[in-house]
Amino acid sequence: MKKDFKKWHAQKQEVEKERPRVFFDEREIWSCYLGENVGFEQDGRGEEFLRPTVILKKFNNEVMWVIPLTRTKKKGKYYFSFSFGDETDISTAILSQIRLVDAKRLKYKMGVIKAEDFASLKSKIRHLIA
Repeated sequence: MKKDFKKWHAQKQEVEKERPRVFFDEREIWSCYLGENVGFEQDGRGEEFLRPTVILKKFNNEVMWVIPLTRTKKKGKYYFSFSFGDETDISTAILSQIRLVDAKRLKYKMGVIKAEDFASLKSKIRHLIA
């Protein structure tokens, strides 16, 4: 599938210019403007280049580490599966795709990961990085 970088750059300019920074916190799951990226980097989807992400670490009111999510079932040390909302709805965090984003990229809050799952996610990230 061909990537549309021109369309993403136009969207990114709108995000920078028009989007306010929203209030967010760790453990929350937000739809995030991730855009059109290079190679195997996780892209946003649809007309707005959005992807669900879980907020791993809040550094201040402007920036945070997020981990992109997918509904594709994946296993291994680079993935962490959990459910939120509907217990049958499984999401997988793509740990290798952790990235710093500005709060302007957050569009809307989708939910919150359970505290126990978030603790397991953080533990898995620590083992991956260390």
